[in-house]
Amino acid sequence: MNIEDIREYCLSKPFTTEGFPFDETTLVFKVMGKMFAIMGLEQIDPFINLKCDPEKSVELREEYEDVQPGWHMNKVHWNSVYVERGLDKRFIIQLIDHSYELIVAKLPKKVKIEMGLA
Repeated sequence: MNIEDIREYCLSKPFTTEGFPFDETTLVFKVMGKMFAIMGLEQIDPFINLKCDPEKSVELREEYEDVQPGWHMNKVHWNSVYVERGLDKRFIIQLIDHSYELIVAKLPKKVKIEMGLA
């Protein structure tokens, strides 16, 4: 799975927007204004930072060396996933889904109803 495939998948999630909050080398994906993924575009080793519940983060980091603490986010709740190191596409999609669902779960019930997600 390459960076463009990941970008397309993130944008396929309902109500997702993208933007360049820092500079044009970092792309951020948000759902209803809440960030669920950050993707480095020009690094030697492309990555995507994804929100994750703390217990799952520990499990992932112990099992996969290509999953590391998020480099500039809360290191307990964010993981950097290095996407071109042979990680399975399904694995990356599951992590994106998990991150998206964590953010949606925290949205106010009224917003989720308006989005058709509740």
